[in-house]
Amino acid sequence: MMLDTSTKMSLMDITKIFSLLRPKEDEDEDGCQQLNKAIAEDDDQLLADLLSQERYRRCINSRSGWGIPSTPLKTAAAHGHLRCLERLLAHGAEVDSLDVKAQTPLFTAVSGKHLGCVSALLKAGADPNGSQYNNCSPLLTAAREGDVDILKELLYYGAETDVQAKVPDWASNATTCRGPLYIAAVYGHLDCFKLLLLHGADPDYNCKDKKILARIKRSNTVLDTCLKYGCQSEYIQLLIDFGANIYIPVVITEKTREQDQVIKLLLRERVFLFAVCPKTLMSQIRLAIRKYLSAAHKLDLIDELDIPQMLKNYLKHTT
Repeated sequence: MMLDTSTKMSLMDITKIFSLLRPKEDEDEDGCQQLNKAIAEDDDQLLADLLSQERYRRCINSRSGWGIPSTPLKTAAAHGHLRCLERLLAHGAEVDSLDVKAQTPLFTAVSGKHLGCVSALLKAGADPNGSQYNNCSPLLTAAREGDVDILKELLYYGAETDVQAKVPDWASNATTCRGPLYIAAVYGHLDCFKLLLLHGADPDYNCKDKKILARIKRSNTVLDTCLKYGCQSEYIQLLIDFGANIYIPVVITEKTREQDQVIKLLLRERVFLFAVCPKTLMSQIRLAIRKYLSAAHKLDLIDELDIPQMLKNYLKHTT
């Protein structure tokens, strides 16, 4: 019997999970528990003493504990105990170790809003996109929680701005194809919304997966979503400034009818571009430069450009 790609992926995920559940033959359960106990109590000195012994160093990447067995590094990330986390990393802890839910220590630190641990893990080489086996991602989580500082760290280390949840084809729907911009808009996190656009998120982001599109009536762009959920005019203005297509069909709901300012802003921009003139040369140059820097993954180098500070601010949309 032939298996399609989604079925093969599911079987691979199950195999991975069972491999994580299966204890290693040489694991020292008591040693693992003592490491986790020291970490849970944030006893950095005790942890250092334990790790000075070979018996405990062998447990540094082992999983133990009730419920969902965790590595010592994930325990430190979950509690936000930065000193212990850095101690573990210095002794060679596996930075992207997985638990049975396919969550990395970074994902756990992001979920717990532990900025210091997030920064330390990223500096140590953690994958900013999390695990390929996990349905969610650190960036989606930060966008949902509205944690702009953690979002900034993830983006600085190269997290994918237009990432979407990974689910089997049979479970996909209109919700699963939404990216971080959608999430930031729906949850009302304007700072995160702007930050994502500043780091190259597609203002016209939309689902292009044919399998998902075949399962839903209509996929919505970010602009559609902002109007549908009654977002403030600042969201619409940002999409306009970042070059979103404003001529797409607009979903008018009761919420958008109540927001005359938003609708007027959008319609005024349409009329202005059609009847008067296109975007100003300055605006078009800004879009072109940002698009080029984004494609080269060098948006963070704007401050190093040999141009007046006023133009740097303009490129960063801070004026």
